[in-house]
Amino acid sequence: ELKGIVFVIQSQSNSFHSKRAEDLKRDILKQAVDLGKELPTVLLIHQINRHEGAWTILPLMRDFSVTYGRNSSWIFFCEEDTRIQIVKLLETLRRFDKSKEWFLGKALYDEESTIIHHYAFAENPTVFKFPDFAAGWALSIPLVNKLAKKLKSEPLKSDFTIDLKHEIALYIWQKGEGPHLTPVPEFCTDDVDSYKVDHCATTFSNFLPLCGEPVNKEDVFVAVKTCRKFHGDRIPVVKQTWEREAALIEYYSDYADISIPTIDLGIPNTDRGHCGKTFAILERFLNHTSPRTPWLVVVDDDTLISIFRLRKLLSCYDPNEPVFLGERYGYGLGTGGYSYITGGGGMVFSRTAVQKLLASKCRCYSMDAPDDMVLGMCFSGLGIPITHSPLFHQARPMDYPKDYLSHQIPVSFHKHWNIDPVKVYFTWLAPNTEESHNGKKVGYNREDL
Repeated sequence: ELKGIVFVIQSQSNSFHSKRAEDLKRDILKQAVDLGKELPTVLLIHQINRHEGAWTILPLMRDFSVTYGRNSSWIFFCEEDTRIQIVKLLETLRRFDKSKEWFLGKALYDEESTIIHHYAFAENPTVFKFPDFAAGWALSIPLVNKLAKKLKSEPLKSDFTIDLKHEIALYIWQKGEGPHLTPVPEFCTDDVDSYKVDHCATTFSNFLPLCGEPVNKEDVFVAVKTCRKFHGDRIPVVKQTWEREAALIEYYSDYADISIPTIDLGIPNTDRGHCGKTFAILERFLNHTSPRTPWLVVVDDDTLISIFRLRKLLSCYDPNEPVFLGERYGYGLGTGGYSYITGGGGMVFSRTAVQKLLASKCRCYSMDAPDDMVLGMCFSGLGIPITHSPLFHQARPMDYPKDYLSHQIPVSFHKHWNIDPVKVYFTWLAPNTEESHNGKKVGYNREDL
């Protein structure tokens, strides 16, 4: 029965995202009313509690077990852009005995072992399946109760959260003691208008958000972090690929090279971390660029990015709010900790966010501290939420399942390792004449890279 399903929308507190999640909640409840059903519980994850790690889901299992463990059958998770056909979802879930432990979803797998999964299952990465959150995924209450019990006796380790869907599947599987993901063909990520979706209980409605006109080229200031040893090999790639899309761009280095040109910020290069350099960039943006430029993007010299698509995406955000946007990772979220935007995929700041950060006294604890993590810690302390977009990527296209990338119009990838970065840019990120204006899927010629 519908009232036995608890819907959990993997929502975010940023105003653009919370509105979309509220719209989805309204749609679920309206379908229930139209069917004459008792209204189900619909939760927005960012409202469940102020726990910084609520988005990592496992810390919520004990609450779910206590609150819903007796009178519910399923917890169904989805993203704000998942679209749900309630009747088909009920039909689909009826196939599974709700008194057993079930972990249901649309299955993804690695075609080759990848750094973002710590090279798990290196012998044969295709054997391990994990859910595509965009299609929705479900846990039966007996499994929720079991996980809650386990979490009580063995609290989560204080560790990194990198790819949540893979990490949740690993935790549930428990090296073979728990259930595998059961693939459910009715959980889909095709567009709702696609001819393929007749059998689907879920579809996915957004490949690249667009809210009105893209922001102006002059509204985005791009800062590229580099150093002398990469001037010869990485900077030419930027110039051959995405530099022409940026109206305002500066290269920050430990050496002033007029041929590029680079700016020496007077901060010695560090082999790792770059915290000092990044904070110097933030100060420069605030004090030396036009106050009318609302957005700052900080990238590495081996980041591949579509500024054209980023301008579309930024049309959905209000730069008067403190926005800190990119691919979200976490550190120590099982035990407090904080979320952060991983630097390689690109970090996007509204000017308001930079002002609030620099007005605080939060700074690097050392020049070579990891800049992205320090920024996460600072914003967490200020109560400014991290805003996640799965369109930013810390790794290369080949490091992600094809099925996962197929419902995205990506904004960035990162790293030149073992790839032809120019080819990757033109295959995955270059503005495309067919690129539609409504953010729907478009045709790409993406050969395997």
